[in-house]
Amino acid sequence: MQNYITEVTEEQAKKDLEFIANEMAKADIAYYQNDDPYLTDAEYDELKLKNELLEKKFPHLIRADSPSKKIGAPIKNDFAKVEHKVPMLSLGDIFSEDELIDFVKSVQRFLNTSDDIEMTSEPKMDGLSFSARYENGMLVKGATRGDGKIGEDITANLKTISGLPHFVNAPDFPSVMEVRGEVYMSKADFFALNEKQAAQNKKIFANPRNAAAGSLRQLDSNITKKRNLSLLVYTWGEVSDINWQTQAEFLQRVKDWGFPVNPYNKLCHNLEEVIDSYKILLQTRADLPYDIDGIVYKVNSLELQNRLGFLTRTPRFAIAHKFPAEKAITRINNIRVQVGRTGALTPVADLESVNVGGVMVSHATLHNEDEIKRKDIRIGDYVQIQRAGDVIPQVVSVVKEKRQQNLPEFEFPKFCPECGAHAIKEDDGAVRRCTGGLSCPAQAIERIKHFVSRDAFNIEGLGAKIVEDFYKEKILENPADIFTLEERNDGDDLFSAFGGLQLEQREGWGKKSVDNLFKAIREKTQIDLQKFIYALGIRQIGTATALLIAKNYISFENFKTAMQNEDIQKLLSIDGIGEAMAKDIVEFFKEEHNLKIVDKLLQYVTVKDYEQQEISNSVFADKTIVFTGTLENLTRAEAKALGVKLGAKVAGSVSNNTDYVIVGSDTGSKAKKALELGVKILNEAEFLNLIQTK
Repeated sequence: MQNYITEVTEEQAKKDLEFIANEMAKADIAYYQNDDPYLTDAEYDELKLKNELLEKKFPHLIRADSPSKKIGAPIKNDFAKVEHKVPMLSLGDIFSEDELIDFVKSVQRFLNTSDDIEMTSEPKMDGLSFSARYENGMLVKGATRGDGKIGEDITANLKTISGLPHFVNAPDFPSVMEVRGEVYMSKADFFALNEKQAAQNKKIFANPRNAAAGSLRQLDSNITKKRNLSLLVYTWGEVSDINWQTQAEFLQRVKDWGFPVNPYNKLCHNLEEVIDSYKILLQTRADLPYDIDGIVYKVNSLELQNRLGFLTRTPRFAIAHKFPAEKAITRINNIRVQVGRTGALTPVADLESVNVGGVMVSHATLHNEDEIKRKDIRIGDYVQIQRAGDVIPQVVSVVKEKRQQNLPEFEFPKFCPECGAHAIKEDDGAVRRCTGGLSCPAQAIERIKHFVSRDAFNIEGLGAKIVEDFYKEKILENPADIFTLEERNDGDDLFSAFGGLQLEQREGWGKKSVDNLFKAIREKTQIDLQKFIYALGIRQIGTATALLIAKNYISFENFKTAMQNEDIQKLLSIDGIGEAMAKDIVEFFKEEHNLKIVDKLLQYVTVKDYEQQEISNSVFADKTIVFTGTLENLTRAEAKALGVKLGAKVAGSVSNNTDYVIVGSDTGSKAKKALELGVKILNEAEFLNLIQTK
């Protein structure tokens, strides 16, 4: 980041500030209005920091819509507006121990003292901020933060939360008292809600924060009441008579009045205790019954708080120390070994669910048995996990100090857990594979799923569950069986093994759904060469590689003949295909059962020759491009294949050699890296428009 700020030009800074303003505006609306985050916390914080540094270097470029001038997002029109008498401001963020030390020193400098500063350390709840106003002890108004000045009236919904008193009868309770805090959903209630939602085919929430926010902002308070929300109080707004001297005293006072406060709040007398509070809470974070994303430090004395005052949007006396959003610590409950379509045995850790970068994670890949041994991972261990590239959860390391005694080492199976065949290691020594081939149910099922997937034959109506059911009942045993399904269904003895039932007579099926399935299958009896090659499920062959093969061999007959003759020189001459990949392709065509299925497929399917396209005029010809995020009109595989078709080299990571980065929604580290390197960024619409106009 520092290199980027040092080297960035004013022209590039102007473009980046515009990009950041637009991205964060979309993110704020998604987070505050729609309860459906567009960016992870880490991505949002990265943009926020970059915006701050750019504005510091180029103050004359500060935009009218700069994120530094905003808090939250404007409210929706679904709720009545509530004006906050005292604005609900946000806090500044820090991300390291060094920044924490700098914050404490800045407080001391402002106060012109070298004495230790008492501070409270309070877990930063990951929920939705609320304000509850009491007049003469009676709860009269509840509101969300909104944009900090105007919030949403959620009085009826807030009253459904059992922890919030509707009336406070205490002699020292101010006549006007506005308590503020966080509404959240516990992990247990979150899981129970999602199970109920799934059973009713309703929306599944990504994490407890989304569930809490969506539940609190219901137009029907009866729905909110059923969602088992909780809340904690941590500060105040308008108060007629502040009769406490410190933050710690306030927290004790509201607790005595019957409001829930966080039991992990701590009073720290010096910097060392503040640092210790962070370390302790970071280690115990996974064991808490709710999600937190950091710690809030506040100068304890109200007198000192008043002297310190406020910056434009944030107080000088408080700061939020954010946890690394992409990592978390949790427990491994079990290790399962899955078998993929190529026979690879992949260990998967079943975890105590934990929020990692805004997503609830309950499973993580362990890659292979060597990785388990190298990291000494055992069932029952506490581990640190992260989402690789913000997508695939993986175990980073074991927290050895939390290991229970006598946990046995994990023994990787030497036999396939699905079919019992020997599982052997290959020459590279990393991956153990089942030797059962297509006689292994797991491999057969996964290959059929791959065959009908969107980037292959894309057959609507053959989802994963249906494929599994059809395979187990011997209706589909290989991909070629798909194209005889209609004929067999109309025969007299098709499903005699299953009581003579035709598909439309089976549970969950009807004439319309069966007709739609057969229509979808008939429509796929002609297919492009590259899609057919990809659908075969050859090891290491993705959509982009399949397209490269199609471009170089033109017809499937040419490709098949060359591979059967083990003519790999042309394969090796194709940029992007190495010896290991070429070997896998040739080995596929050596297997007799593979050839039988291919030949049977060709009885029902016409594979269209590849049509050469003129790409010399393509703006992407000979350019290196990277795709990131979720595209609206294309799958990632389709986008990569299109890039190759346009003459581009599609890379998986951003570097100085990258010419374009095409971004969708939910972008991650690649978009941020592109910003840092000054790489041209296009959204999906701009990418498609360039294709159409060139």
